[in-house]
Amino acid sequence: MAKKTSKPVGRSGKSAGRPATAKKTRPATKKTPLQQPARPGVKKGPPLTRAEETKLLGPKAYSDTDLRRFKQLILEKRKEALEELDTLKESMMDVTTGEYISESSNYSLHMEQGTDAMEREKTFLFVQRESNYLNQLDDALARIDTKSYGQCKVCGLLVPRERLEAVPTATTCAEYKNTNVPCERGRIALARKQQTK
Repeated sequence: MAKKTSKPVGRSGKSAGRPATAKKTRPATKKTPLQQPARPGVKKGPPLTRAEETKLLGPKAYSDTDLRRFKQLILEKRKEALEELDTLKESMMDVTTGEYISESSNYSLHMEQGTDAMEREKTFLFVQRESNYLNQLDDALARIDTKSYGQCKVCGLLVPRERLEAVPTATTCAEYKNTNVPCERGRIALARKQQTK
């Protein structure tokens, strides 16, 4: 009769028939802010040259012709906002007495006071929103006068023309507005600023 050989037992009480192998771990790759993000359609390679960076990042300011066009657009938006604000104020108050305009007395008798108050509050909110928008438009006009209009407040690059035409008060690109992360061009510009410090 053959003798049974027992397998050596490890500390855990399990059979140690196979030698334990170390777990394979991948080295942690941490992206530093100075690394350049991958450019679309371009394989990751050596850092960009100064000329390539300048071409990718674009000009530092809009031309005088562009600024005149943006100014005209902002003035039109401002005129619309003022008209809307006047309409809202007229709907809230009687211009001659300075008091709230009441509806016909029969209707007012049947209308709940809470509904009246809610409608007035909504109108006040719309007035406040239009006033804030007018202030933003005035700030944009001031930036046009200093020729800093269209520069992103985060990275200093120009906000794309299409965004400014849609939202003339914009001070950042749409990507930063939505994600709170600079766009690819912005990341490159910020990395370049950090390198020059």
